[in-house]
Amino acid sequence: MNENKSQVESVYSAQSVMESETAYNGWATSYEKDIFSYQSRFPFVTSAVFTRFVKPGDGPILDAGCGTGLQIEPISLAGYENIIGIDLSARMLEVAKSKNMYESLHQMTLGERLDFETDQFAHTLSSGTITPGHAPPHSFKELIRVTRPGGYIIFSLRTDDEVDPSYPAILEEYEKANLWKQIFKSKAYAAMPAGESNVLTTAFAYIVL
Repeated sequence: MNENKSQVESVYSAQSVMESETAYNGWATSYEKDIFSYQSRFPFVTSAVFTRFVKPGDGPILDAGCGTGLQIEPISLAGYENIIGIDLSARMLEVAKSKNMYESLHQMTLGERLDFETDQFAHTLSSGTITPGHAPPHSFKELIRVTRPGGYIIFSLRTDDEVDPSYPAILEEYEKANLWKQIFKSKAYAAMPAGESNVLTTAFAYIVL
């Protein structure tokens, strides 16, 4: 088994938050090299959708599950500021900090209550994070809470036939509860075509109600 494949499998096979944190801490320094070897697309598709709906200067932006900050690099270069990142991995946060793109970075776990005020952020971005082996589907509830009404939550989500049905189901559940409303859904695409071509991802934009 090659080292890249081993790192990916260790992340997705984690059975607890502690195991997931340990796996990402061990992957932090080679993460970008590894996912680029898979021709990873999802960070940049998500950021492209973000710039379609959000203007620079709207207010603070939450990057939920920021990792090393790949999805924020094009946004930062396009003039977006006041970006706050959270991630469960301290070492991933260290890599993100070295890029000098974030207003602040915090170690927090998606799926748990976030240490932010209600309606604190103008908009929220989450790329490749709320998915099996990473963060549970109910993580979206906290993103809705901390994002202001009228703000956008833009994220990527696995959408191939093998996806855990609880993830797409919760999107519909929260829409029926009038917590948010879907305003954009991209075509499904291979997130890492050179690594896992069968895994399809879709970018979504929701507006908080």
